[in-house]
Amino acid sequence: MQAFLKGTSGSTKPQFTKDRAVSASAGSSGETKKTKPVPWVEKYRPKCVDEVAFQEEVVAVLKKSLEGADLPNLLFYGPPGTGKTSTILAAARELFGPELFRLRVLELNASDERGIQVVREKVKNFAQLTVSGSRSDGKPCPPFKIVILDEADSMTSAAQAALRRTMEKESKTTRFCLICNYVSRIIEPLTSRCSKFRFKPLSDEIQQKRLLDIAEKENVKISHEGIAYLVKVSEGDLRKAITFLQSATRLTGGKEVMEDVITDIAGVIPATTIDGIFTACQSGSFDKLEAVVKEVDKCLADGADEHLQLMSLCATVMQQLTQNC
Repeated sequence: MQAFLKGTSGSTKPQFTKDRAVSASAGSSGETKKTKPVPWVEKYRPKCVDEVAFQEEVVAVLKKSLEGADLPNLLFYGPPGTGKTSTILAAARELFGPELFRLRVLELNASDERGIQVVREKVKNFAQLTVSGSRSDGKPCPPFKIVILDEADSMTSAAQAALRRTMEKESKTTRFCLICNYVSRIIEPLTSRCSKFRFKPLSDEIQQKRLLDIAEKENVKISHEGIAYLVKVSEGDLRKAITFLQSATRLTGGKEVMEDVITDIAGVIPATTIDGIFTACQSGSFDKLEAVVKEVDKCLADGADEHLQLMSLCATVMQQLTQNC
């Protein structure tokens, strides 16, 4: 009896394990074939400093620093979507290589984690770590780490004051890069310890060239007029323009991206609506203006959020006309 049980267990167990292994291998091979969709903003983010657009002064200084494998404390400021975060990430990748990038770089969004406790714990603990390791390609690897504080102008004054002392004590092993939109919100002791670089708003030509390149690689059907309108509604923010382009492409489902689709996605007030309000204002007729206001109010009731700005405009005009009457 024992021999029978032993024989059956020995014959069935390997078969079960084999089937399980085959199914597991089939599942793993199926998972590798699936590619996760990546936002175009991340997919086409500059991988090196040379790919950064329209910021010649910053690129020139960073390239000199990369040649000597050294970097000062940095302060990047300027409008959103001009390449501040992409520039420092590209510089860090060139400095450390893909192997050491995740070990040597700490990126924090200061608008979410902006208290003094974050500076005392996360930043200070990371700054005190010793650096080790070398690049596999043989290039010189700098003996320091990089702490990137994005949206640093949202940090509290106490957190900025605590960061000042950390920057002094860990200057041998850590470099800091502060990124903000408004440099006036950074305390003076921090700005004096950093090399400041202002990122200029991107020109329309640079944005159109980058958007056309992305549209060509993603097989997006859009005219030059559509690209120009996309740049206009994004107001110099290339990140916003790329996001609008991807959203419009998904919405149209392979058809040509038209201006009305971009208008709906961007939440822009249609030009016809604005012209109608100004025409009613210039007519001097209270009845016509009241009809326009009711039409806007109806759009609001239907959930058209882009007309919110018109309500204040119409209310102001109505008030002025009422006073004149």
